[in-house]
Amino acid sequence: MNIHFIAIGGSAMHNLAIALHKKGYQITGSDDTIFEPSKSKLAKHQLLPLTFGWYPEKVHTQLDAIILGMHAKADNPELLKAQELGLKIYSYPEFLYEQSKHKTRVVIGGSHGKTTITSMILHVLNYHETPVDYMVGAQLEGFDTMVHLTEENEFIVLEGDEYLSSPIDLRPKFHLYQPNIALLSGIAWDHINVFPTFKNYVDQFAIFTDSLTPGGIMVYNQEDEEVKKVVENSENTIKKYPYTTPIYTIENGTTLLDTPEGNLPLEIFGKHNLQNLAGAKWICQHMGIGEEEFYEAIESFKGASKRLEKIAENNQSVIFKDFAHSPSKVAATTTAVKNQYANRNLLACLELHTYSSLNAKFLNEYVGALDSADTAVVFYSPKAVAIKQLEEVSKEQIKQAFKRKNLIIYTKPEAFKTFLFSQNLENTATLLMSSGNYGGLDFKEVANLV
Repeated sequence: MNIHFIAIGGSAMHNLAIALHKKGYQITGSDDTIFEPSKSKLAKHQLLPLTFGWYPEKVHTQLDAIILGMHAKADNPELLKAQELGLKIYSYPEFLYEQSKHKTRVVIGGSHGKTTITSMILHVLNYHETPVDYMVGAQLEGFDTMVHLTEENEFIVLEGDEYLSSPIDLRPKFHLYQPNIALLSGIAWDHINVFPTFKNYVDQFAIFTDSLTPGGIMVYNQEDEEVKKVVENSENTIKKYPYTTPIYTIENGTTLLDTPEGNLPLEIFGKHNLQNLAGAKWICQHMGIGEEEFYEAIESFKGASKRLEKIAENNQSVIFKDFAHSPSKVAATTTAVKNQYANRNLLACLELHTYSSLNAKFLNEYVGALDSADTAVVFYSPKAVAIKQLEEVSKEQIKQAFKRKNLIIYTKPEAFKTFLFSQNLENTATLLMSSGNYGGLDFKEVANLV
């Protein structure tokens, strides 16, 4: 097939382009800007556009399909040309479905944990040399790309994102996959620019549950009240498999999982990650991996990229960075690190970076999110608020939202960096939570603090 990507530089888009290129498809693409690591990876496969920008002449009748990225706008000149020529235009998830409609589709959904659970499943399958197609939202150890597509593999494992599919397809991505096997990890309001009410957001997960093929399997976190309601109230003719947090203990900073073979030491920690593990185990069992085989493989799982990623450690200090930014993720991650290092001070730093987290109306969702930290810091950039064309947010509003009197707040990257680098990190666990980089913080420099 001859396929053109509009907005090829996106995290998901460039990985799909490379996967299809490896499958033997003819791939071209455009974008107005491409950052690392997408730029280098596209260049390695000779897929990097020679110049950045939009070029309608790249769109012609010899193309079999257009794949449209979320970064493009509805008035994109290449998109308008494709529409004028009557070409077939796919969103990213729509095309993934086309590639997998004859496979057994396993889709991992939820407001939080989906990347980690998908990563756990792929780690276990890879450990046991079980070939599978996949799409995951993080770079994994032992995997070249985040997307892999073949003709021959029976299963495809897809991370099911609830965000919109494309500028001209406003359905959530995970509504398009029609899973045979699915998982729901948790529901906590997010993406309020798209789903303005909590009910509207929850409804998307109900639609997802009802999109499972008849007789399909839904694995779900029974400890999440919203997930429980959504799945158990569904009248879809599916099999329902609940899971809960498995029994575990923490000894000398190591989490031990209670298994039939005895205590199993894990590289990961935190109640939320143990829940993720329980869900991943159910999915692997439905894919033919036995319980004993699962435990053998999961012992060496170190976590998905940017998910409680340890960047430095010595006998007195440890530093983690984490992608957490929504209230539920922040609370779960902060609590997990405090529980794991109960005898150390916890310095937790959160950057408010996303549309939702910088929205004045949404801020109150963060109440208590940093309560587990001994020292709690919030960084946000007023420039980011302005760029997103949001109502101005004050330091006082943030303090009120978190309901923490001693909350430290920074709005200038230099001031935050000075604070961080002036801290005595002896007997301290440091947690840096953000989907950004605190206005340009170099994490390699931070790693040198211990």
